[in-house]
Amino acid sequence: MAVIISDNLTKVFGIKTVVDKVSFEINRGEIFGFLGPNGSGKSTVIRMLCGLLKPTSGQGFIEGINSNLDGDKIRRSVGYLSQKFGLYSDLTVKQNMEFYGRVYGLSDQSLKLSIGELCERTKLFPYLDNKAETLSGGWKQRLGLACALLHQPTVLFLDEPTAGIDPVARREVWDLLFDLSNEGITMLVTTHYMDEAERCNRVGYIYLSKMIAMGTIEELVNSPNIHPKGFKQILIEGDPIMDIYGLVRFKPEFKDVTLFGKSLHCSASDNFSLDNISSFITSNTHCKNVVVQDSKPSLEDVFVTLTKAQDNIQSN
Repeated sequence: MAVIISDNLTKVFGIKTVVDKVSFEINRGEIFGFLGPNGSGKSTVIRMLCGLLKPTSGQGFIEGINSNLDGDKIRRSVGYLSQKFGLYSDLTVKQNMEFYGRVYGLSDQSLKLSIGELCERTKLFPYLDNKAETLSGGWKQRLGLACALLHQPTVLFLDEPTAGIDPVARREVWDLLFDLSNEGITMLVTTHYMDEAERCNRVGYIYLSKMIAMGTIEELVNSPNIHPKGFKQILIEGDPIMDIYGLVRFKPEFKDVTLFGKSLHCSASDNFSLDNISSFITSNTHCKNVVVQDSKPSLEDVFVTLTKAQDNIQSN
């Protein structure tokens, strides 16, 4: 049985639908990446699943418990790390952990054991007497994660757990998440980083309140919706790349042209061979080192394509 179930969850504020019939299931030990632009409805879904917000319609379940009927029981089995640092800056690391442990109703002995174990896992021991406000972004996130784990939850909701921290700290946080997953803890993780999304077992993409894609990375990248009939996915490099971008972005032979650093990801007509594309670029620009080759869409390509398609649906 799935550990987390969102069954047609819908939330309407006034005349605005902020979550529209969102459904998904997450199995035990799975890391589910929940992606979408700011304001797309991710946090609202999490709040409904945690029993903090009553849905307009639909149901949410955590470990078989209906979040709308028994929110208190759900919150005792769930750990939540918010996007913004939600701990007490004027308290020390240890004081923050003691406070949250008591909120969760842990006995003195259980709290002491949990703090010791989690400080070892998160390497927080040297900072126990430091005030939370003095910690760097990465250490604040470790503290937040430790506090969310004090009561040994079976489910974790992590809202952008690595936002604003450096790449090394990001990797260390994810190493810890993988360890927790291996221990059977189920996680829903929101992120804007595509490399993090690719580390998830499955991902779901919510846009304008609707879940418009869900699956493994391989399933999404190979989806028929990402491969328009009559077009092939190609990568174009050259210097300066902006000259090539300006040349091809409005040509009917090219589709979904997106700039990625010093290269272009785009779809090109099957009737336009790679050699012909290269010749076309060199004949119409002064670009050097032009390379045109077949490629596979990245996860970001997938979401860009799906977003444009959804925008077209909305405008029609």
